[in-house]
Amino acid sequence: MNPETRAKLKRVSTATLATALFKRGLRQQMIQGVQPLRTFGESMVGPAFTLRYIPAREDLNTLDAFRDPNHPQRLGVETCPAGHVMVMDSRKDARAASAGGILVTRLMARGVEGVVTDGGFRDSAEIAGLDIWAFHTRPSAPTNLTLNHAIALNEPIACGDAPVFPGDILVGDADGVIVLPAHLAEQLAEEATEMTAYEDFATERVRAGHTIRGLYPATDPANLELFKEWRMANGR
Repeated sequence: MNPETRAKLKRVSTATLATALFKRGLRQQMIQGVQPLRTFGESMVGPAFTLRYIPAREDLNTLDAFRDPNHPQRLGVETCPAGHVMVMDSRKDARAASAGGILVTRLMARGVEGVVTDGGFRDSAEIAGLDIWAFHTRPSAPTNLTLNHAIALNEPIACGDAPVFPGDILVGDADGVIVLPAHLAEQLAEEATEMTAYEDFATERVRAGHTIRGLYPATDPANLELFKEWRMANGR
């Protein structure tokens, strides 16, 4: 993705992006139920590389399935491009783990930006210590084979009730993960950057004791003039 767009998105919040998407009529882009195992100084940003699970079928989901080098979960871990986010449709079911510490370590070593599942991870304490964004719903020890069958890579999926198309831009922070349609990413990054500047100004004013009336939202033109002065003074 455009390095400038990536840099802008790393400095804005999912909350601000949700507002920008809402203005465009997009209301289902926040992945529901997922939380990060740890947070970093900047947001997770990267194109989506998708993995879809379906309910397991017992004759196909034995431990021998992992011997197949083309098993979609294992193949995905080895082919997800650096800088991308591996995102998994685990049917919102955390009873069986979507992945574990070794696989997430491999993603980190390959330069993957992050991993997201609407299910759970095994080895969650180990994953929390890795230098990679990882989002799940809760810890889960059983292997994914007990409930889920990895069926397809890089197809449109649902993750936590959000539609995710391959190449969509995922942004994650302490609040969760939001999905930006790829063709909107650049303009959303620009708009969210502008919104963040004003939000920082408004927060500073509120902390100084000012009312939110006319300030947030900016319905008083006087506040917009003060914002211009604040931007010049702060290089924003």
